[in-house]
Amino acid sequence: MSLSQGLQQKLLQKLSPQQIQLMKLLQVPTANLEERIKEEMEENPALEVTDEEAAESYDEKDEFADAAPEEEFDTEERDKDDLYENIDISDYVSEGDDDIADYKMRDENYGDQEEKTTMPYKVETSFYEVLEGQLGMLNLDERESKIAEQVIGSIDEDGYLRRETTAIVDDLAFRQNVDTTVAEVEELIRRIQFFEPAGVCARNLQECLLLQLMRQKADGKDVDVAIQALTKYFDEFTKKHYEKIQRGLNLSDDELREVMIQITRLNPKPGGIVGEINKAESYVVPDFFIYNNASKLELTLNSKNAPELRISEGYRDMLKDYDRGTKKDRRQKEAVLFIKQKIDSAKWFIDAIKQRQHTLLSTMTAIMNHQYEFFLTGDETNLRPMILKDIAEKTGLDISTVSRVANSKFVQTEFGSYRLKFFFSESLTTDSGEEVSTREVKKILSDLIEAEHKKKPLSDERLTELLQEKGYNIARRTVAKYREQLNIPVARLRKEL
Repeated sequence: MSLSQGLQQKLLQKLSPQQIQLMKLLQVPTANLEERIKEEMEENPALEVTDEEAAESYDEKDEFADAAPEEEFDTEERDKDDLYENIDISDYVSEGDDDIADYKMRDENYGDQEEKTTMPYKVETSFYEVLEGQLGMLNLDERESKIAEQVIGSIDEDGYLRRETTAIVDDLAFRQNVDTTVAEVEELIRRIQFFEPAGVCARNLQECLLLQLMRQKADGKDVDVAIQALTKYFDEFTKKHYEKIQRGLNLSDDELREVMIQITRLNPKPGGIVGEINKAESYVVPDFFIYNNASKLELTLNSKNAPELRISEGYRDMLKDYDRGTKKDRRQKEAVLFIKQKIDSAKWFIDAIKQRQHTLLSTMTAIMNHQYEFFLTGDETNLRPMILKDIAEKTGLDISTVSRVANSKFVQTEFGSYRLKFFFSESLTTDSGEEVSTREVKKILSDLIEAEHKKKPLSDERLTELLQEKGYNIARRTVAKYREQLNIPVARLRKEL
């Protein structure tokens, strides 16, 4: 088998470091952008924030502004910006010098091209830490504490103990060398069930609700009938067969209503209490603001998305000093290479921030113009069908770029804050041939269900008929799909007393 050589051309798509950096910056929410800029400034001393005084004397070139005539540019400033680009590195190389090591030529600012997403988090006490903090009330020895900690570690985020007791016994024996019995573990489980929040460490929903009712009974509340209802008629309760419960317990309408109120006020996910509190404390930082100025919409970008960055004057001066020097040895060569590297990296980052601003504004402007009626009225029925391709065609951007912007950005209007993804929806054809947004159909469907008689909720078949009467050509299975997307249960489960 003979060896041969040949030439071959291939067309490959390879992203430049600048493109990779831009894609990563596009995905960064406004709340995290300031932290991302601080990280870049810590890694690159050639990058700095422009203060107000410096902003008056220094004006970084805006690549997205209209180009000014050639004679309007200040020659001295232009030479100042391009100085480092015109330095001949060969001036700093002496004869006989070895090549500079590869690690000294490498730019460490970009790292791997894999995605590295930094998510914000709060410093707070977790659900498991709350439970472990209550172990001190049980007065346990070291061995029992290990068993109790294993039980708490087996509780899921909803507050349920879904593992079999025998599996916990096996885990203690094999992983912690603690020999115990099912009866001993069960006893500790029973004691942990008295922890706060009420209902924690239950094996199923029925036990969780009963634990909460028993806690209320211990506090002196009259919940005996509710306990009987969940003990004897739990399946009927979950399926809302209230008449069977009423007959079985011989209750009047008012008594049944009072029992159901007591049960429905219980928490089916006691472990979620901590998460719900934290969720209530969180807030959204909008990327855009849309104002209605006398029926004319005005779009502005959050100021945090437009930081004033520049290249450090100190680094520019250092580069000029090295260029004016007469002694050009290997040490100076390494210094100049380092400075050029950092200035290049700073320029790339500044350009990426500007490109990010430009991309965000152009994308949001296209969305605002497409959904103009909604931003004027706030009525979801005025939303027009819109997909990523529509905005990509209007802005000249790739669909993947529009997707990155829509998935992680928010806009604040006078009607509330919305994720950009909210405005994208498919179309549905009416009897008249007009295309309407599926968001509009979902809004009407939600209004119909909200206005229904709760003792006789509307079935999917009846909802389909009502929508068809309004001119929407829609099938029953589509109505069921939209209802599920709205997290609305079937008619039987929506029934109230």
